[in-house]
Amino acid sequence: MPHHASSSVELYTSHSGEVTLEVTASGGDVWLNRRQLAALFGRDVKTIGKHITRVLREKLEGMAVVANFATVASDGKTYQVEHYNLDMVLSVGYRVKSTEGVHFRRWANTMLRQYLVEGAALNERRLHELQRIVEIMGRSDNQPLSGAADIITRYLPSLTLLQDYDNGAVPAEPRTTAQWVLTVEEARGVITRVAAEFPDDALLGHERGDTLSAVIGAIYQSFDGQDLYPTAEEKAANLLYLIVKDHPLSDGNKRSAAALFITFLDHHGLLTDASGQQRIANNALTALTLMVAMSRPQEKDLMTAMLIRMLTEAE
Repeated sequence: MPHHASSSVELYTSHSGEVTLEVTASGGDVWLNRRQLAALFGRDVKTIGKHITRVLREKLEGMAVVANFATVASDGKTYQVEHYNLDMVLSVGYRVKSTEGVHFRRWANTMLRQYLVEGAALNERRLHELQRIVEIMGRSDNQPLSGAADIITRYLPSLTLLQDYDNGAVPAEPRTTAQWVLTVEEARGVITRVAAEFPDDALLGHERGDTLSAVIGAIYQSFDGQDLYPTAEEKAANLLYLIVKDHPLSDGNKRSAAALFITFLDHHGLLTDASGQQRIANNALTALTLMVAMSRPQEKDLMTAMLIRMLTEAE
């Protein structure tokens, strides 16, 4: 369907400087068409199309990753052309083994964050409304809702994280060196133990394609010899997010994500603080996982920053 939301065009130059693209920015996301993806990653359009089809089938099915934008062709006529958002760009980049995806992600996040800065005044009213909602949630007997209130009232006082995010600076300060490496086989072992707790759920733990391997590989990505997520807190946050959002399993993604998150924290000594207190209570973990599941793709940085903030809260 045509995309009618207001949009703008930003110029992106590749890391090598050899490619310049007119990138459509709309709806808090960035969008590229197949021809642009081919130019970005140095592949032909047919190859890009095959990867898009696989990603839609195995990873991003049901998510709003495709939109039509009016594009002027070489014949001077205007056509509605399919464009793909940042999630798709990164997924295709990972599959074609191109480091250009990392460079593009950094540029896109910086550009989108600037849009948030410009819209900070508009969001101030939403912050006050959300504060009221949190107060109501705190009175709820529903466990997940109570957990969500605990997250915001304990770790995000006065909703400062959202305000900082609107101003383009999420003050998460991860500081634990990632030493233990989670392998795909170890992840499968954790998922198998989760499945054993739910014997009536026949689909729990069944992998969909190679998405689980892709998720594990994603948290250990590097660029120019440096980890994209260098600390244990960043890796743990992105592990939880990607397991929930990328659906590597036929069922039980949220349960498995929480178990893998806890396992990763345990191996890095991050389950408790210096006083022995649990960093993330069980109901808060439940709420976090549900919040990630309900979040939009363009809110990924906010969700992972919230997780990191909870793990790095001053002791």
